[in-house]
Amino acid sequence: MRVATTRREIKARGLTFDVFEGGPADGQPVLLLHGFPQDHREFDPVLPRLHAAGLRTYALDQRGYSPGARPAAVGDYRLAEPTADAVAVIEALGLESAHLAGHDWGAQVAWLVAGQHPERVRSLTAISVPHPRALGLALRVRPTQRARFVYQAFFRSPGAERLLLAGGGALLKVMMSAIGERAALYADAMREPGRLTGGLNWYRALSPKALKGMGVITVPTTYVWSDHDPVFRITAALRTADWVQADYQLVAMRDIGHWVPEQAPKATADAIIRRVTGRA
Repeated sequence: MRVATTRREIKARGLTFDVFEGGPADGQPVLLLHGFPQDHREFDPVLPRLHAAGLRTYALDQRGYSPGARPAAVGDYRLAEPTADAVAVIEALGLESAHLAGHDWGAQVAWLVAGQHPERVRSLTAISVPHPRALGLALRVRPTQRARFVYQAFFRSPGAERLLLAGGGALLKVMMSAIGERAALYADAMREPGRLTGGLNWYRALSPKALKGMGVITVPTTYVWSDHDPVFRITAALRTADWVQADYQLVAMRDIGHWVPEQAPKATADAIIRRVTGRA
């Protein structure tokens, strides 16, 4: 899929990030934050509809993914770092604030930016990952939710890179089989030096302390949840509303798995457009 975007190198916090921008120059700015093991391209199926609605998009390759932003230390991937990256990129783009839309790890970052820097966020669309405190509650009270997180131990293990890249990235492709041939885009990209380790270091650096103090969200928010997501279940989805003190909408997608922007691009775009503009 070819999408009309322009790549820019944005220098922020001593690193160089790739940002792919497109849409009307005077449109409402939307910063798009991807997850693992994807990159900015996971939003490609969504962009045409966003641009047609008049939105200006900035799809960021986050730390570990941008070639100029791959620090070596695990500690450099604590959630505070990509959170600060997102704020710095907004500033480096010459924007006082932006609408945020994030999927997977990108949603986690977007929640943190909205919670800690609401002055930088016009609205939030979080896809797949619920509010961190709602997820924390579900992990405490639902053994089934805890069981769905056991995969993270593998991602944190020293041998994860070798196993994920074996057979031309066969395991990565199996993980993303629901998006068909697009899975190969991300599996192939993970062969770049340091890229897969950077992506896995997000898991290795994860600590419950990163989310302590995370409180209510005070910006207009949409949470997009899919009922076939193998990780995030309904308790956390429903309790996310408890942590938003602003206009809020839960968008529940039926028969969709974890890879929401690529499995349901029209519905994803409509959720973002509705949140940003008030219309679908």
